[in-house]
Amino acid sequence: MVNDKIEKILNNNIIKSFIFYSIFRAFYGAGILLVTWLFATKSESPLWVSIVFLLCSMIFSRILLKRIKAYRHSKERIDINSK
Repeated sequence: MVNDKIEKILNNNIIKSFIFYSIFRAFYGAGILLVTWLFATKSESPLWVSIVFLLCSMIFSRILLKRIKAYRHSKERIDINSK
């Protein structure tokens, strides 16, 4: 009974998207923070370079996430059509 409810929740497309988005943001964000920290502490670059890098990474992450979503949706359509 409980397993059926959990399975139903996990099969919900909104929940799947939320989980994917959360995992993507966690790994991508950790990587970006590491690179920014290295820019700020280990290089001779001024502070504004780190800020510009963070702003560019925000834009890039949006573009990357949209492309990943589009790829996943196109792959799902192919899987559905092949059945």
